[in-house]
Amino acid sequence: MNHQPFETWLLDDKYLSATEKRELDSHLRDCRTCSALAETGLALRSAKVASPAAGFTLRFQARLAAQKVVERRRRLWGLIVLIVSGVGLLSWFTAPFVYAFIAAPIEWLTAGVGYLLFMFTSLQAFAEALKVLTRMMPAFIPPYALMVLLSSLGGLGLIWIVSIWRFARKPQGVTA
Repeated sequence: MNHQPFETWLLDDKYLSATEKRELDSHLRDCRTCSALAETGLALRSAKVASPAAGFTLRFQARLAAQKVVERRRRLWGLIVLIVSGVGLLSWFTAPFVYAFIAAPIEWLTAGVGYLLFMFTSLQAFAEALKVLTRMMPAFIPPYALMVLLSSLGGLGLIWIVSIWRFARKPQGVTA
C-alpha cells in the first residue's frame, strides 16, 4: 500500500482540498499505520507547551559561553601540541644535516659553488643547442607543417588561459 501522499498530508499541516480530504479519510479508515500517525499528530498538537523555568535563557547562555571557552582552550592546547611535535620531528630529521654543516662548512660551500657552476654551464649549453636547432629547423620542416605546429601551440595556450580564467574568477550572487 502506498502511504506517501497521505503521510505527507498528515505531517505537513497544509490546507487540503475537498477531494484530498475525502481520499485521506477513506485511507485512514483502511490503514492502521496512517491512522496511528494521525492520532499521534493530533495528540502532539493538543499537548500543552511547558514554559521554561525562570532564568532558563540566562543559564543556557552562561553554559554556552562556558562551553565555548572550554572548546577554545582545547583547540589552543591541540595547536600547541601540534606545533611542538612538528618542531620536534623537524629538528630530529634536520639535526644530522645541521651537525654536518657545522662540522665542515667548507665542504658545503664548495658543493654549493660547484652546483651553481654546473647549473650555469648547463644552461649555457642548453641555450647553444637551442640556437642550433632553431637555425636548422626551417630546413627540415616544411612551412605548412610549421604553421600547423604554431597554430596548435596557440590553441593550447588559449585552452590554458580559459582554464585559468575559469578557476580564478570570483563567483557572483548569493553564496551559501
